[in-house]
Amino acid sequence: MNDMNASFLKPSVMADVQSTRDERALPIEQVGIRGVRHPLTIRTKTGSFPSVGNFEMDVALPAHIKGTHMSRFMAILQQQDEPIDSTSVVSMVREMLPLLDATEGRVQFTYTHFVKKAAPVSGVESLMDYEVTWMSKGKKNATGSIDVELNLRAVVPVMSLCPCSKEISDFGAHNQRSHVTMTVALDPKTKMTVEDLVTAAESEASSELWGLLKRPDEKWVTERSYSNPKFVEDLVRDVAGQLKADERILSFVVEAENFESIHNHSAFAKISLTK
Repeated sequence: MNDMNASFLKPSVMADVQSTRDERALPIEQVGIRGVRHPLTIRTKTGSFPSVGNFEMDVALPAHIKGTHMSRFMAILQQQDEPIDSTSVVSMVREMLPLLDATEGRVQFTYTHFVKKAAPVSGVESLMDYEVTWMSKGKKNATGSIDVELNLRAVVPVMSLCPCSKEISDFGAHNQRSHVTMTVALDPKTKMTVEDLVTAAESEASSELWGLLKRPDEKWVTERSYSNPKFVEDLVRDVAGQLKADERILSFVVEAENFESIHNHSAFAKISLTK
């Protein structure tokens, strides 16, 4: 065998450039991947359903390290073959930090959450969709264990009817679709479902919404909202009261936005609270 063939067959060690030392003395707060679509199975109170998540995953990078291990973020996603709930979101960030040799990092994903709902009178079933975001932050403490922060965000469409319009009109009142957006910080040791958060908003609206209604259901929704008028201020305060009373929630931001039917602008209100 000549020297050329011997050199070709000899195993070589590939250079790991990203692990080399960086001399610019600038740590990076967040570095990772964004805009990754990945299939998910979401666990609910009654079972599970498939969806697609839009992921962001990042870690903090020390000043002396040139780059992070980008491929390892994707490796974590490939391992998610069990239905996801609040506990698995916490587990993902706990697994990520040691795999990427990081002291702190974040996993966030947004997806469409579906809830099967029965109409109030006919009982006909249909799916309602909600935009949901889970975010988990992890940071190694002095003992080497990982402290985790867990946040859940849900955008819940509801119906609101104006109390002032009802009061001043001989008949009828203007009403509109509204969005209640709740971002809650959760105790990572407890479990909270998306349905729990959705219920907090829908129960305080003039009326909740359904994907499919028959005529008797439409009559019920119209009369329900007329007998339960809410200003945007009422809506945000009532939802905030629900979140404040939930011991699983450590802090929250709740915003209500009414897409006004008699104006070409929205009315909104916002409350933040740390317990």
